[in-house]
Amino acid sequence: MKRWSANRKKEVVLRLLRGEPVDAISREVSVPIYRLEEWRERALAGIDAGLKERENDPLEAKLGEATRRIGELVMEVEILRKERQARHPLGNRRSPK
Repeated sequence: MKRWSANRKKEVVLRLLRGEPVDAISREVSVPIYRLEEWRERALAGIDAGLKERENDPLEAKLGEATRRIGELVMEVEILRKERQARHPLGNRRSPK
């Protein structure tokens, strides 16, 4: 069984979507019908997902905002760690009494 690139699969799926008989394509490309149908179903699911995306989605905006804030906090923590290490290079060791 040879590997199929995404582009080659796309070409076959487009032929299926244009209405070419699945059994003829199956024989021509030596791929079982069930596999071609799986490819078609995945392609249609991807199309559906792509078309469901909304511009200016409030949830996407909140997610983006939260992701940016997390990035800022991570950077702040790293800066504070470096400053602490610079002031106390050996950590928080106490001197012997």
